[in-house]
Amino acid sequence: MTVATSSSATPSDAVKRMLPWLVAVAFFMESLDTTILNTAVPVVAKALAVSPLSMKSVLASYTLSLAVFIPVSGWMADRFGTRRVFAAAIGIFTLGSFLCGVSSDIRLLVACRVLQGCGGAMMVPVGRLTLVRTFPKSEFIRAMSFVAIPGLIGPMLGPVAGGLIVGYLHWRAIFFLNIPIGIAGLTLVYLHLPDYRETDAKPLDLEGLILFGAGIALLSYVLEIFGEHTLGAGEVLGLLAISLALIFGYGLHATRAPFPLLQLSLFRIRTFAAAVSGSFVTRLGIGGVPFLLPLLYQVGLGLSPVQSGLLIMPQAAAAMSTKFFMPAILERLGYRVVLISNTIILGVLLMLFGTIGPGTPVWLIVLQACCYGALASMQYTSMNTLVYADVPSNKASNASSIASTLQQLSMSFGVAAAGLVTVFFIPASLRSNPHEFIEGLHRAFFLLGAFTILSTIVFSRLKGADGADETRQKDIHLG
Repeated sequence: MTVATSSSATPSDAVKRMLPWLVAVAFFMESLDTTILNTAVPVVAKALAVSPLSMKSVLASYTLSLAVFIPVSGWMADRFGTRRVFAAAIGIFTLGSFLCGVSSDIRLLVACRVLQGCGGAMMVPVGRLTLVRTFPKSEFIRAMSFVAIPGLIGPMLGPVAGGLIVGYLHWRAIFFLNIPIGIAGLTLVYLHLPDYRETDAKPLDLEGLILFGAGIALLSYVLEIFGEHTLGAGEVLGLLAISLALIFGYGLHATRAPFPLLQLSLFRIRTFAAAVSGSFVTRLGIGGVPFLLPLLYQVGLGLSPVQSGLLIMPQAAAAMSTKFFMPAILERLGYRVVLISNTIILGVLLMLFGTIGPGTPVWLIVLQACCYGALASMQYTSMNTLVYADVPSNKASNASSIASTLQQLSMSFGVAAAGLVTVFFIPASLRSNPHEFIEGLHRAFFLLGAFTILSTIVFSRLKGADGADETRQKDIHLG
């Protein structure tokens, strides 16, 4: 299998300068949309004349659509080319945003959110795939450290941006915000995005898509409704069992299919297995931070949503700083040392969040947020780049699909785990007591911090020289 490109064999310097910006904008659009609607739920529900609980379907439909369509994105890029698929992804996402903004009925809004998710599902894995095929391994870390930043900033800015928009503008502006960004992105795609495709793309594994897509969608739905009382424990466990059976069925199918949708044989590559599984386990601990911190600041400390957002913002600023020193750190220490030590420190920082109370100075909270943002960015960049360290170029699209699918699932698992821990430590009878509430959040942070530290066991499988080709940096200007 060979990769063909309609552009020059070696991308120009202009393409290398603009491509990370283009992919970063797409990442930002997709990640921002996962949380920006959360704070606007009461306002949108009132405008559509439905109960706030009915808005759960609007939130869940987007993540379900992501889970279903991400696995097929790699095959589509191989078959139709990265430029065409990436442009279609941005176009579909932008069109879905416009239709969401003009929706006057909740059923129509749900359908348009599914359309949005279809576009968003293709943006992230196809964007990563284009970076893999454009930049040599010696330049890949710097490129990925740049485009990973929006994935961290988006979920942090989402609740604050949503609150400001519904407070000072109209709720429909939440969706219209994507339109000018999408139009600019489409223009840049046709000007600067290389068009890679496989010359002998394999047929689509339709049976595998049905099995895996249905299993992942159902599992994502179970995670979305986790902790709610809309379904009984037996019903939730039944849905969970069905979803796991479908995913297990796909595993059996993949061993027999000549061209499986997701090539599970990639997990035989030590660096790929460690990066993907390590990323999944790590996010179970730190994935709930965007859920827990607003609770700590707003409910525990009594701050307003805007004040809470301002305390979270330093994480984004610190995350951006890592693009300057991340390659040098990886080159000097290697992936194994960085991932093990960084994961331990992240766990300790989570525990330190469990010490924040009404008497904690603002400067100390900001300092902790900066440290957490920088180290979280370093963690994600290290894990995301290690995925491709030893993956053959002809399997890069499949590796991107697997990594993106498990990343999406781990985000849902992380929030569900944080919710479970919070419910366990803060029973309903104590939620009206501010002191008991903040004490429960503190225990949740300590437990998740300990779990994060335990995830270093996964990274201990790495060897000192793993990913060495990617850490031999060449200078590349990204802006």
